[in-house]
Amino acid sequence: MSEEEPRTTDVIEPPEKKVGLVKAVGIIGIIGGILLIVVGIIAWIGVTTQLTAENITIPDDAAAFQGQQVTGPFTAYVQADIINTHALEASGGKTYAELDQDDPVRATVMQASFLRASLFTSVVAYGVALFAAGMGVLAILFGWAIHRLASVPVVIRRSTVA
Repeated sequence: MSEEEPRTTDVIEPPEKKVGLVKAVGIIGIIGGILLIVVGIIAWIGVTTQLTAENITIPDDAAAFQGQQVTGPFTAYVQADIINTHALEASGGKTYAELDQDDPVRATVMQASFLRASLFTSVVAYGVALFAAGMGVLAILFGWAIHRLASVPVVIRRSTVA
């Protein structure tokens, strides 16, 4: 080294600012993430239990899962779709709103609409449960990263001119 070049030294120092709150936020993120995953799993199991208890079997003319029991989001969606197909066949292609008020088929189409809405609600509930679990995983990862970053010592490069 020539005398004109500055010397640098690496010094490891603890952060000047208090990082206790940042570490706590990281831990809270991890705990919140775990809770989100648990809630997502409980919701998924709850919806599955209720759908299974209904003993709904998908008919043979459905697009998929023929003869299977409705127990999940995909089977619920297929069942809702075939209910719509059957209702439209019964009404000559008309929806509930398009049928005359005194049409005897209107009650059948209305029931089909209610059943479809219930099945679609379960599909949405599965989506929300999956979303909660996914957000839980992200919260754990972010919480871990924040906690870890707050624990890392700071490296400061100091230049001294000779």
